[in-house]
Amino acid sequence: MKGNQYMLLPGPTYIPERVQRAMSRPMINHRGAAFRDMQEEILAGIKQVYRTEQNLLIYPSSGTGGLEAAVANFVAPGDKVLAVSIGVFGDRLAEIAETFGAQVQSIKVPWGQAVDPEEVGARLAEDRNHDIKAVLITHNETSTGVFNDLKGVRRAMGNHPALTIVDSVSGLAAADLRMDEWGLDAVVSGSQKAFSIPPGLSFLAFSERALAKHRTNPQPNFYWSVDFGMEYQAKGQTPFTPPISLYFGLQEALRMMLNEGLENVLARHDGYRRLVRNAVQAIGLNPLADAVSASPAVTSVWMPEGIAANELRQYLLNNFNVVVAGGQQSLDNKIIRIGHLGSVRELDLLAVIAALEIGLRQMGYPVELGRAVAAAQEQIFQGTGDRRQG
Repeated sequence: MKGNQYMLLPGPTYIPERVQRAMSRPMINHRGAAFRDMQEEILAGIKQVYRTEQNLLIYPSSGTGGLEAAVANFVAPGDKVLAVSIGVFGDRLAEIAETFGAQVQSIKVPWGQAVDPEEVGARLAEDRNHDIKAVLITHNETSTGVFNDLKGVRRAMGNHPALTIVDSVSGLAAADLRMDEWGLDAVVSGSQKAFSIPPGLSFLAFSERALAKHRTNPQPNFYWSVDFGMEYQAKGQTPFTPPISLYFGLQEALRMMLNEGLENVLARHDGYRRLVRNAVQAIGLNPLADAVSASPAVTSVWMPEGIAANELRQYLLNNFNVVVAGGQQSLDNKIIRIGHLGSVRELDLLAVIAALEIGLRQMGYPVELGRAVAAAQEQIFQGTGDRRQG
């Protein structure tokens, strides 16, 4: 199949042309003034997205690397931690903590659901001696298409002193997150999601409480050390050679996001969530998540009985150059996951929805062609009317 793919994954995401051009700029000295100035602009921009005035470091790593950095710095060997898991990546964060010697207690939520904040609050209320030192929680779970109510969880924690460590690798800039207002202590995100640049950078924002924990933490670390990172950042540098091309891309992507306006970015993602859900429901398909906790970054959709999800995905790729994700672990071959984060356009979603209708009908599902597309078109039409009035 010729031409560019319609790549609607929950990451990596589409890279805008402006970002691609920025990444093709000639290299600069990462110990020089030009890099220092660029890093200062980038850090200020990311902090706006986090809605924080706290500490922030950029690591040359995947999102998982950023999660490991959070655990390595802010969880000590032997610490009791409460890990809240609503899917694959919640389990991964718990596994990282176990690897670094933490005693992990778990709240495991059935896949497709968000955690009830009161359940977290109740578990911490039982911890009268404050033995639990951290709560680990996923903001947006791409394996299921569900997001957690972080604000509600933090409120339910009350005055318990446990640190709140958040995986927002796919959530930041797609779902609302207010680090300082909600009292979050460490939040990790990644470059290849809503920031719309290639994989390779992770962001770790952390509070003074978390930094104080690090300063007394006997956990040895080198590459992930926040002290090391902050020492070099004060000089306008990074401890190790950074992927400069990704910094160029990140600088441009942040300019685009902030020019659009963060509230508009979040509203756009919420509109994509509603568009995809309305479209698939119009042809009788059921999203995995309910409307209240449905992710603005990715929609997971149950396949009808007799339709193999992976076979459908292969048909879409072979015939339309459309790439959507499949289910993981127990959801393998049962769901498809349609990503709609980053620099996705409404027309991209329309094209993929049209291809999905054809693929389902080709595989024997009784689709009235155009019904899902019409549902999506109607929402877009109403939105353009709102924009005209605005």
